[in-house]
Amino acid sequence: MFSPLKQGDTIGIYSPSKPASVLAKARYERGKARLQALGFTIKEGLLTGKSDTYRSGTPKERAQELNDLLRDPTVKMILPTMGGTNANSMLPYIDYAALQQTPKILVGLSDVTAILLAIYAKTGIPVFYGPSVASTFGEFPPFVNYTEQYFKELFMQDVPIPYEMPTPPIWTDDRINWLEKTVEKTQHDNAWITVQQGSAEGRLIGGNINTMYGFIGTPFFPQIKEGDILLLEDTSKTIAVVEKNFAMLKLHGFFNNISAIILGKHEQYDDEGTGRKPYDVLLEQLDGLAIPILAEVDCCHTHPLHAMPLGLRVKVDATQKRITFLESWFC
Repeated sequence: MFSPLKQGDTIGIYSPSKPASVLAKARYERGKARLQALGFTIKEGLLTGKSDTYRSGTPKERAQELNDLLRDPTVKMILPTMGGTNANSMLPYIDYAALQQTPKILVGLSDVTAILLAIYAKTGIPVFYGPSVASTFGEFPPFVNYTEQYFKELFMQDVPIPYEMPTPPIWTDDRINWLEKTVEKTQHDNAWITVQQGSAEGRLIGGNINTMYGFIGTPFFPQIKEGDILLLEDTSKTIAVVEKNFAMLKLHGFFNNISAIILGKHEQYDDEGTGRKPYDVLLEQLDGLAIPILAEVDCCHTHPLHAMPLGLRVKVDATQKRITFLESWFC
């Protein structure tokens, strides 16, 4: 399938939504420099340094930027600069066959969920819910140090399977120090939360719920199969929007087939004074469905971030608060 990355390998960078290399130039350059310090050659996409206000280019231009990287046999991994809102508009124009001809590791989060799930739906090639260049690797220590450590373990080493996902000792969702570091961020002691006990094994599928809203029910969305483990996360939403999005999944029948749920930490969640957590809203929508649920997992917008393999089998032990990767993504 893939081979571990090594120093000298090329990582391609593209901007599927927001023009991060313009709007957050300092953070983008910091993230790029961190990857270069790991020994990687960086190939910047054709929209680097370009901006069409809220996006980096038209849907076709953004797809062309990605397609150029997909078709380049020297590119071993493709990372987004960051997310945004409009990646779903690229889906009809992506060259899915190119990835099948020259498989490479695709990673991203947030709005990039649309691209990751579409690629998996069209090719069957596993993808990774994980870091982006600006928003993740552009973060400051100490949080980015853990993210980098996990990145090296997953993609630069021959990962021993089964692999147990570590729990970082600290985390933050402070919205400060975006471009330059001015004060230290709050370091919260970390702990995952057992919402419903039990364990399950299955194919991992999912990502950012708000992004799913933009292409669910289309040919670009993978079919949810019996026994799947659903990964769900979001950022900066009110409890009202969280309920709407969980209800959307219920109405589409997602909860009829899955065997467990992994709920990522919700960055800057607004409970509107209710005191209810996202998992409280989820339980209401599940309406008594007794499946394992593990919440507050570090795999999304908060820092540090640990990548998750979409399309491969994992085990969730909600009782013991453990996630184990059961399939290798390397040849």
